Amino acid sequence: MSVTYFKRFRMEIDLVRAALPRVEPPTGYTLLPWSPELLAAHAEIKHASFRDEIDAYVFPCLGNFSGCLKLMDEICRKARFLDDATWLAAFRHPNGEREFCGTISAVLDASNHGAIQNIGVTPAHRGCGIGTALLMETLSSFQHRGLRRAYLEVTAQNVDAVRLYQRIGFRRTRTSYKAVESAASFV
Repeated sequence: MSVTYFKRFRMEIDLVRAALPRVEPPTGYTLLPWSPELLAAHAEIKHASFRDEIDAYVFPCLGNFSGCLKLMDEICRKARFLDDATWLAAFRHPNGEREFCGTISAVLDASNHGAIQNIGVTPAHRGCGIGTALLMETLSSFQHRGLRRAYLEVTAQNVDAVRLYQRIGFRRTRTSYKAVESAASFV
């Protein structure tokens, strides 16, 4: 078996200095606060967002629904899970049908920093501002809690996500490499 190393960035934002504007979801979209009844929907959207992306190779649990369900269950059971910083995005179609299309989850780390666990937007809804709205709502929740810093990790090849985070004010603070067996198709 071959091993491929994927470059990952840790990106952080200073929540004390950051002037975060209020960002409303685009027309037709709403952000739903965390509710245990939405756990499966969060997992479904994680799977739909990541299954065909590089992160499903870097983190195989993101490549199948059961892995995403287990991951979301583990996140929300953590003692420092931040339910007020965990959101699900929904789109209301003209016929009234609601479609879930984005998710973000967060925890409080041991240093009392906000740690964004996952942010995903389904392919059909990318580029609409949903990722920005989810991220800003989570960062706002962090600020309301009085948190001073927040961070996330992203695979360097996910250029669109890196650009989004930089545009909001995140800065790279560390580069690491994740070893993955048999992932040569994404080199």
